[in-house]
Amino acid sequence: MNENGAVETRHDGPEEGSAGERSPGVTADPAAPTPPQPAPRPRRRGPGPLTFLVLPGLLTLSAVAGLLALTGGLPSDWTPGTDGQQVTVPGVNETYVPWLRKAAAGCTVVTPSVLAAQIDQLSGWRDDTGRLSGEQGIAGFTDAEWRTWGKDDDGNGNSSPRDPADAIMALGRQDCALAGEVTDLRTDGTVTGDLVDLTLAAFAVGGREVAAAGRVPAGARTYLAEVKQLLPRYEAFDRETPTGGGPADVILAPPVTTLVITSPYGSRQHPLTGVTKLHTGVDFGAPQGAQVAAARDGRVVFAAMTRAYGNRVVIDHGTVDGKRLETTYSHLSVLGVTAGQSVRTGTPIGRVGSTGLSTGPHLHFEVVYDGYYADPRPWLSLED
Repeated sequence: MNENGAVETRHDGPEEGSAGERSPGVTADPAAPTPPQPAPRPRRRGPGPLTFLVLPGLLTLSAVAGLLALTGGLPSDWTPGTDGQQVTVPGVNETYVPWLRKAAAGCTVVTPSVLAAQIDQLSGWRDDTGRLSGEQGIAGFTDAEWRTWGKDDDGNGNSSPRDPADAIMALGRQDCALAGEVTDLRTDGTVTGDLVDLTLAAFAVGGREVAAAGRVPAGARTYLAEVKQLLPRYEAFDRETPTGGGPADVILAPPVTTLVITSPYGSRQHPLTGVTKLHTGVDFGAPQGAQVAAARDGRVVFAAMTRAYGNRVVIDHGTVDGKRLETTYSHLSVLGVTAGQSVRTGTPIGRVGSTGLSTGPHLHFEVVYDGYYADPRPWLSLED
């Protein structure tokens, strides 16, 4: 893609982080080392689409009541359609969709449909696991796996594989870590193949098996085929309607001097991975080393190197109209602030670069409002 400046370059502006990456609305930890490889575990196939078509009564009010009893009630932010588009699939609770999108938002390879198809393959969306295999919840986590990937993502005070929100987010973290691993393997020539296929294979049999085979190993082919057969059922989960404004008044100052957008917010095919998904921010073309400034008063909550976003800064601006507002600044060549530091509008926070998953100098800028990515353009005064 074209950058402005003395020369033309291409860049990705990766809306989607990578292995274990922290992103507002996504709870992965970018600084965390790659966890030890878990031993491969057998995957169980739950009821597929035909089951739900033949037995539509599986998700009755009594089943929902049972789910609420197990999880202690749905978290308060499980509101259908809060991510801008209400999507329904027979047999899938519509309130899962925002969590699927959150879980996939921080990864270059994994999409909401991939996560949904995995859950369908693992459990058929039913929490009836754990009796014999030790796997629990709709994503089938063992206790050992949960200690690695599980968190209290919905903030209800309980981190549990039987809490659907926690389980979906944990599966996203695990998949994103595996995606980062196989991306590195493919980059250095150790393996060949489609990144989604390699990620699913690593989930089934482990990254070491994938590396040893140099491609999708034979032991993962059945699992891969079953998940891919289910993917079309959940494609609508990937088509997130860009939502985006906040308050009508422009409240954010320009993060760079020249606001030339080289890749807008919205669905796009990632130039490096080839995966089509939501580009969660805008890419501003800017020359290497150009000053990047805070768009609003706030507090730096993250400033560190990440795999896909490179040097990344996240600023919490407090609440606007009762909802939390954060901005992010990625691919910086230099970090000019540290976590915990207070900044004012216009405070220098770093310099434009091309660190992380990027093909040229630019600033990838995001607005996260009420926990969801929003189109930054309505928040900024942009010159045509």
